[in-house]
Amino acid sequence: MANIWVISDTHFNHNNIIKYCNRPFNDADEMNWHMVEKWNSVVKPSDKVYHLGDVYMGGGFSREYTANLMSKLNGHKRLILGNHDNGKDQILQKLFDKIEIWRMFPEFGLLLTHVPVHSSSLTSEKRGTLKNVHGHIHQNKSPEGPYQCVCVEQINYTPINIEELRTK
Repeated sequence: MANIWVISDTHFNHNNIIKYCNRPFNDADEMNWHMVEKWNSVVKPSDKVYHLGDVYMGGGFSREYTANLMSKLNGHKRLILGNHDNGKDQILQKLFDKIEIWRMFPEFGLLLTHVPVHSSSLTSEKRGTLKNVHGHIHQNKSPEGPYQCVCVEQINYTPINIEELRTK
């Protein structure tokens, strides 16, 4: 199995996401540490993790708290920018080895993005049809077709292995 993991829309520090998405936590601090525990239960320090955006929001937490929290996440992390991410944010710059807008894995037949892309972007004569692994929609259903959402609400707050994504 490849040591590549995928997750999206953690929204660390975001108290209101608990209410908006009916997350089963009393507050953001509880949610934060639960997600760190779930992340580290599968991701080893040498693994690679693609986070498909919306990593964290301020939520009244200090930058020191946030930097400390993020430093606890195992793996070599890469970010696919989400609509709530600032690619110039110093915490994100320090946390992620690479920050991109999207990532194609033709060897797995996958296109990683934050939002679901139009189906016309998934097919070409050269590479065939890719599955769009995305975030952004939280607990809502993906569009019909070759799409899979990896928002934390849909993957039990635990990163999912890229091998599992290509076979689902």
